[in-house]
Amino acid sequence: MQKAFKRHLLNNKAMPNQKPLMLLRQLLKNSRKSDRELAKSLGFSQPTITRLRTKLEKERYIKTYTIIPDFTKLGYQILAFTFSKLKSYPTPEDAIKIVEQATEWVNRYPNVIFASDGEGLGGKDVIMISIHKDFIKYTNFMRKYALEWGHMIATFETFLVSLGPGFKMKPLDLKYLADDKNEETNEKRPIKH
Repeated sequence: MQKAFKRHLLNNKAMPNQKPLMLLRQLLKNSRKSDRELAKSLGFSQPTITRLRTKLEKERYIKTYTIIPDFTKLGYQILAFTFSKLKSYPTPEDAIKIVEQATEWVNRYPNVIFASDGEGLGGKDVIMISIHKDFIKYTNFMRKYALEWGHMIATFETFLVSLGPGFKMKPLDLKYLADDKNEETNEKRPIKH
């Protein structure tokens, strides 16, 4: 997103400076901050922040304001990454119908938090990220997936993550992106042992 946003800044005369990117970084860290608080922390006027936020919302750089809860306190135990391979590649006309059906299907399940086409892992075409209260609910969900999409899917594999016990090197959060100012700089940092 940052590279696309920088390209947008360079190509769009209406936002020729870094103020919008600075505002997005602050909102990634804490979207609950008021425009007044954001203005103070960034050194801009409150009306400037309000105008920038409105512009970012209108241009869909900000899609939604949400939280990342402690999923275990909500009763969720499993985060599942499911990678699927289609049996065959559809025609463009059929692909549109399949995407419409798949969109309708995943939207019936609020525990599916992301679904998209893609590529990798031995020819997999689709990824679905879902969250489950327990292993029984996970297996019931995957059984529905297999039964309802088995005619289209050749194979699928799932990587399960325990949201409770286990090693967490970096908890799930989007606030880290606020500090991603330069990918090349991040890659050159030595790992301390």
